[in-house]
Amino acid sequence: MPPRKQPRSIARELALLGVSQIRNNSNLEQEDLGLLVLSAVRTLTTEVQDILELASTETKRSEERLLSSDTRASDLESSKTMVSDAVKLTQVAINRLGTAIEIPEFVQLSNKVEVKEYAIALIDKVREERQTIESYLESVLVAWQLSRLAKIDRNILMIAVAEILFLEVPVRVAIDEAVELAKRYSDDEGFRFINGVLRKVSDRFEKESVEKESSEQESLPIQNPQNQFG
Repeated sequence: MPPRKQPRSIARELALLGVSQIRNNSNLEQEDLGLLVLSAVRTLTTEVQDILELASTETKRSEERLLSSDTRASDLESSKTMVSDAVKLTQVAINRLGTAIEIPEFVQLSNKVEVKEYAIALIDKVREERQTIESYLESVLVAWQLSRLAKIDRNILMIAVAEILFLEVPVRVAIDEAVELAKRYSDDEGFRFINGVLRKVSDRFEKESVEKESSEQESLPIQNPQNQFG
């Protein structure tokens, strides 16, 4: 992780990697920072193992298809697709390992108080307001269910919405940061999907903000012009 990253960007990444590993009943204010970092390492390690297993499965399937076929064009094409998928999965795993190599620097940067405090605030807010956040995201998803998304994609979206709804982070900032996380941790398809969902989140939030402001203006008492000057 480059040292030039801002404290809150580091905190978002720490929260993203830790939110799925931290126990729901744990009090993060009393937890050691090492728990957050350990959770981040576990997330990366588990994901790399899963991806490599998928890549290995695809490679074996393509090999079996080739060995059992009579070199038909359709079988060859299918095997090429499987090998291509395996290569892509392996590349994703390599990228994740690259992130894991940065863990020592990640730990050093995470020791900053502002990083720890914001990472904890994000994780706590996602856990406390999970139902509201999920409902908000479900409302903008078209023909998709939140539960069907990859865990890392779902957590990126939930962190962004938590910032917008509960932590008073400007919409544009929350979305830009989420997109950067998607570029780093999701694949191209996931990145495009996250970007599209967050555009809809932005549209809904802006519409609600305008409606709220209009409602507040209408509820203000009407002043009597004759009484303005005493």
